Amino acid sequence: MGQPGLDTEALQGLSLTLFSKMEGAVTATLIHLGGQLGLYRALAAAPATSEELAERAGLHERWVREWLYNQAAAHLIDVDTSVPGREKFSMGPEAVAVLADEHHPAFGLGWFHSLPATVAVAPRLVESFRTGVGHSYDVFGESGALGIEMSLKAWNEANVVSVVLPALDGVVELLTEGAAVADIGCGTGTVALTVAKAFPKSRVVGYDISQYAIDRAKERLAEQGLDNVAFSDPRVDPLPNDGSLDLVCTFDCMHDMTRPFDVAAAIRRSLSDNGTWLMVEIKGLPTFAENAALNPMASLLYGASVLTCLSSAMSEPDGAGFGTLGMHQDAARGLAERAGFTRFRRLAIDHPANAFYQIRP
Repeated sequence: MGQPGLDTEALQGLSLTLFSKMEGAVTATLIHLGGQLGLYRALAAAPATSEELAERAGLHERWVREWLYNQAAAHLIDVDTSVPGREKFSMGPEAVAVLADEHHPAFGLGWFHSLPATVAVAPRLVESFRTGVGHSYDVFGESGALGIEMSLKAWNEANVVSVVLPALDGVVELLTEGAAVADIGCGTGTVALTVAKAFPKSRVVGYDISQYAIDRAKERLAEQGLDNVAFSDPRVDPLPNDGSLDLVCTFDCMHDMTRPFDVAAAIRRSLSDNGTWLMVEIKGLPTFAENAALNPMASLLYGASVLTCLSSAMSEPDGAGFGTLGMHQDAARGLAERAGFTRFRRLAIDHPANAFYQIRP
């Protein structure tokens, strides 16, 4: 059933592109299942047939076999097909780092932990497209907060103290002597706990409006037993406005906020004249054309924005709506200048997705 003027080759190409997106969605779901079922950890231990892996993981072989075929066909794991029906599956060191080792900075499986909760919000977004009002991160429940923790924890624990803080002028010295620190948008507390542990003379307060995140942060604090860190909801216990803070951190959260200009102004009031605002934001460029041409993950980031970041940033009427790629360097500088900051410097830190800025009064 053809239509005049249709380019058959272009039609086939677009159909292939469309269904490659469906393949990605389906494989992503199986990646989530592999994490939930411990299949990657089990396979990382040693190469295995489907029978061996099923026994190792305590699962049904037929289901494990089909999962393995998907993962091998998607080139996420390796397979030896020399004996048909007795394929041997394995994971190289890179696959282990990305899919099985939660302590490796490249660990990526955490992003798939909350995938079902993220996709489940889609029916609610139909109304958001009509009204303009999105949803806060708590719409994803506990799995949303834990998924973000799992996604960011390894890199932050490995690099915040050893790489990021030393790149800031004078900050490590202040922290060593004893500084007052706020981590805004702290999530489940990884950065706050890491800084507090490394600098016991400093006092750290983590702020977040997600009840699930704050509850989880307090659980982690109880487990670690630190006495120089606390967690608060800023709507109940606001940021100080007396210039008493030495360091304020915002990791990947300003673009999620409905009122980022108000938050930037509050940060300025909280900081001493010698203080530092460490802003960490997603690498974005000022225009769609630049992002689409130069960022191979642009479609993923714009899509994730609709489901999460933009939705959060517009979860109140007239929210700022920066979205995932919206807080690019020019926007971040403008936000800081509007709040009264006069010094803005991008740090020379290599990160696949984030840009780091030191902002000072």
